[in-house]
Amino acid sequence: MCRNIKTLFNFDPPATEDEVRDAALQFVRKLSGTTRPSKQNQHAFDHAVEAIAASARELLDSLETTQHPRNREEVAAKAKARSALRFA
Repeated sequence: MCRNIKTLFNFDPPATEDEVRDAALQFVRKLSGTTRPSKQNQHAFDHAVEAIAASARELLDSLETTQHPRNREEVAAKAKARSALRFA
């Protein structure tokens, strides 16, 4: 799966519409194999991004958990530490 797509569920504050759309865009780019579609395919590409973003938002809104929401800063700090170890 694409490394740029991050987990968006169970964070405080919740995922923004921009984050959901960015994840959908990365997903469509991965599936289509292109970061910039041709003019002929632009409409299909944009439609797919919007449809996937809507589905992702619906999913995130309907998921339930008993776990406490994760803190974005803590998760980001852990990811940076893992990255520093990996690429040191």
